[in-house]
Amino acid sequence: MPSHLSADRPAAQPPGPGSVDALISKTRRLKGDVNAIRRDAQGDGSDPQGRWQRALYDLALHQLNDLDAHLAQLRDGPLPASDAPPAETAGPSPAVPAPPSPPRDGSLLSRVGSAEWNLLTDEADWSGELYRILGRDPAAPPLTLDELPSLVLHEDRPKLTAMVTDCLVDARPIDGEFRIVRPDGEVRTVHMMGEPVLDADGSTASMWAVLRDVSELRRSQRAVSETRDSLQRHRQLAQTEHRLAVELQEAVLPPWRGSLRLPRHGSRSLDLAARYLPSSTAALIGGDWYDALELPGGETLLSIGDLTGHGPAVTSGMAMLLGAVRGMAMAGAGPGRLMGWLNQLLDATVEPALGSAVCCRYRPETRSLVWAQAGHPVPLLFRDGTGHRLDAPHGVLLGATSGATYGEAEVTLEVGDLLLFHTDGLVPRQWGSPRASEAERGGGTAAVNRLLDLAPRLAGASTAQDCVRAVVEEFGETEREDDACVLIARVTS
Repeated sequence: MPSHLSADRPAAQPPGPGSVDALISKTRRLKGDVNAIRRDAQGDGSDPQGRWQRALYDLALHQLNDLDAHLAQLRDGPLPASDAPPAETAGPSPAVPAPPSPPRDGSLLSRVGSAEWNLLTDEADWSGELYRILGRDPAAPPLTLDELPSLVLHEDRPKLTAMVTDCLVDARPIDGEFRIVRPDGEVRTVHMMGEPVLDADGSTASMWAVLRDVSELRRSQRAVSETRDSLQRHRQLAQTEHRLAVELQEAVLPPWRGSLRLPRHGSRSLDLAARYLPSSTAALIGGDWYDALELPGGETLLSIGDLTGHGPAVTSGMAMLLGAVRGMAMAGAGPGRLMGWLNQLLDATVEPALGSAVCCRYRPETRSLVWAQAGHPVPLLFRDGTGHRLDAPHGVLLGATSGATYGEAEVTLEVGDLLLFHTDGLVPRQWGSPRASEAERGGGTAAVNRLLDLAPRLAGASTAQDCVRAVVEEFGETEREDDACVLIARVTS
């Protein structure tokens, strides 16, 4: 703001119309660019980040509209209260389009008025726009400085009094906001900027001010701030949910990470290893699980599955399923019957859910594997350097059909055989053919072919852990849309 004005020294002349017209043209071009970007950024409103960005775009447009109107007022000059013509009759400038008409009540465009109070004569002079801002009748006399606080909200009157006092007594510039109550009861926010005008001996002769209605601008700024706060709360909630899901998953999945031999007693055993692979975003913790458990009598339970969805609720559901699998297997349920009970369990839950799974019981005495599946990628059997899919028994997704039954299949294994179990998030879908079906691009043909291509490497591995490492080296660094699990069982004796 310039230094104090002196009554015997005129202020500098305002810039010519041509330079202001050029600024108006630049402002309107910038408005068009911002509006184009804002349209391209439109979304469905479900993303907090998107809502916050659109609120900022709106605020930028409001402020550019403000600048456009202020420059137009600067070009055309202030209008007296008595003879201000309607904006729609004002002639357009030959250089730029006609300035926008004065804003309606509730418009996002700010209004600007001016006033001067003469302290020697106690007279006041208001522009026509200031009457409209304050909701006053243009035929009424302007209010003096002593009368002005009568329009101000009670709690804001001390602020206005302090600003005016500092200006008149200490010659300090005015720059602050207060709220007014219009005659119709509407509360508006007004920003006031002003300076004292000094006479020849340095005493204050009058005070001039520019008052701007910033109600809608402040409302827009509050919306941006509230949206930003909402986005921050959303992020904090997402971080908390992610941490809870990770902790629950780590508490439920088997604690072993290296090789495990089951059963622990006996001459014939399985060498086991598994790995959980997170999704590429690392923010999506889903319901993938794997398990290996020694059962009474020396048999071994092998299971792997996936509950659809992500987050703590899904991870909690996965924990429920895994606990049910362990409990029913310990009670002696066969794989097919166990799957039927899991289906009933999901069907009875309050929140609808779908899941897939493979459950196996391995009998070391006969090296036989009895297994069942529920809409899950079938196990792969590798023998003598080649691999193939096991023939899958009938089984639909868990939770898809009430009263579903599940078939069982049995296969006899040999020493050196290797079983590979995985969830369908292991292989990215883009590796499938563009003309392939969704199932083929997911856990179907594309996934199977890539896994079967690992047969020579798996045949040369000495432990199940080495086999898992080979799978992870092949698929672990890829851009997976979902998390995944891989479980390998190798017949050692």
